[in-house]
Amino acid sequence: MVTDVASDRSRAAAPARRTHRSVELLRLIWRDRVGAIGLVIVVLMGAAAALAPLIAPYDPTAMSNQRLAPPGGDFLLGADEAGRDLLSRALYGARTSLAVSLVVVTCAGAVGVLLGLLAGFYRGFLDAVITPATDIMFAFPTLLLALAVVAARGPGTENLILALILVFIPSFARIVRGTAMSVRREPYVESGQAVGLSNTRLIFKYILPNSVAPIAVQFTTSLATAILVEASLGYLGLGVQPPQPSWGSMLSSGKAFMELSIWPSVVPGVCIMIAVLGFNLLGDTLRDVLDPRLRGRSSR
Repeated sequence: MVTDVASDRSRAAAPARRTHRSVELLRLIWRDRVGAIGLVIVVLMGAAAALAPLIAPYDPTAMSNQRLAPPGGDFLLGADEAGRDLLSRALYGARTSLAVSLVVVTCAGAVGVLLGLLAGFYRGFLDAVITPATDIMFAFPTLLLALAVVAARGPGTENLILALILVFIPSFARIVRGTAMSVRREPYVESGQAVGLSNTRLIFKYILPNSVAPIAVQFTTSLATAILVEASLGYLGLGVQPPQPSWGSMLSSGKAFMELSIWPSVVPGVCIMIAVLGFNLLGDTLRDVLDPRLRGRSSR
């Protein structure tokens, strides 16, 4: 009876501890000037993307006769070569880029973490297969590998997502493998093995919790890279296909009219720059905050 009551209290206290840790993490990020800037950028970018149908002044695919109109008047940021509102297209392009990047990094992270845990904990045959495979993928530049996969399968959102997932799996697998190999040699893991804990329980009780910090940092910085790669493939015509707006395709269509108006290229270019900057700043601060060796540097 006493054991059951203690167990119930422990389970009830767990959400409170997780909430406290999340609040403490946000507080540490906010105290860092660089982290605060990155957090504000990411939050505002996410809110703009989520609320695009409500705040966009026009339908992003609606054309008008005000082609290449400068900023001001009916179009706050100007119009593109088809008379479409650049602000509306930029907002909906944010939805596309952020949604694709979030799906890609989440799926790649799940698969990469699993592969890294298997390779680092079990070693042997699994490590001999998984590690060389990820090393081979690391030999190719990220954009080149994604370009090869999309070119082989054809343009389109589904093929773009699949290509990017394959590209980002090795990063997560390598990080988690290193952590698993290190933690596996700790005395408390060996003690758990000695008392008969299953490998699954050892992985989820000891190995995975110790991998959360590097996974979080990798997740954030991978989002920045995914946005950049998605925009690059869209610029080449291999990403999200028209009429769905994306920052890369907006850049591609605007480059032919640079002599007449720079705004169709400047607007999506600035959006890409701000989004990548925000995630990189946030990832850099997360690394400092979550690493005890660097935590003392985190109030810059």
